[in-house]
Amino acid sequence: MATTRILEGLGRFYIALLLGFLYLPIIIMAAMSFNASPFYQLPFEWTTDWYASLWQNDQLIAATWNSIEIAAITTLISTVLGSMASLALYRYEFRGKKVLQALLFPPIAIPWLITGTAMLIFFFGVGIGRGLIAILLGHVALALPYVIVVVSARLQTFVPELEEAARSLGANQWQVTMRVTLPWIMPGVIAGGLFAFAVSFDQFVVSYFLSTPGQTTLPVEIYAAIRKGFTPEINAVSTIIIVVSMALMLLTARFFKFGGEK
Repeated sequence: MATTRILEGLGRFYIALLLGFLYLPIIIMAAMSFNASPFYQLPFEWTTDWYASLWQNDQLIAATWNSIEIAAITTLISTVLGSMASLALYRYEFRGKKVLQALLFPPIAIPWLITGTAMLIFFFGVGIGRGLIAILLGHVALALPYVIVVVSARLQTFVPELEEAARSLGANQWQVTMRVTLPWIMPGVIAGGLFAFAVSFDQFVVSYFLSTPGQTTLPVEIYAAIRKGFTPEINAVSTIIIVVSMALMLLTARFFKFGGEK
């Protein structure tokens, strides 16, 4: 009995250390965005001047909107295409299917430095060059495998007899997909979309290779700002992004259970 309590206490202590390791730097960063000192000097003096300065930093605001727009478009395109590809891989047998499924994993495993270099060479070779269009195409290519893998995993729990029952009742293929299959795989579709948004919004390496001056994303702009001289404005924009992201995640968890029930 005593040994069980000791193990439980050690387990809780380990979890507390792990959560502290993950969230303590974020809490400190958020707190310092309200500190008056630009050099993080203590004692702490409350201010919101850095948030006011942030709204006057046109370059940082433009990069933030670029990241949001690219991530949103990437999520939409990769989620639709990835879900369609997952359904095709699930329903149909064709030559090279196993090879195609195996090729989904190397883009996830290959270091993004190599991927970014390859994309830069390819886009210049086909005449696209650098810019927001190239960044969008690169992000879609990176996000697609995540969506396909997640949605395909959800499809493995699907009961094919449900589609057969719908067809026997007179439903055509479109109705079967929209009214039977899609509601079943919706948790996987949402999870894949969240993965796609995170991959795109946080992407630095590919965005760095493919961006041009004046058309950068937020991670690239933060990197450039750190090289010039770090300011608490970076803390301010990071805190806003974290708060908005956590709010969206809580709303998603509140109104949609990933077990498949609303």
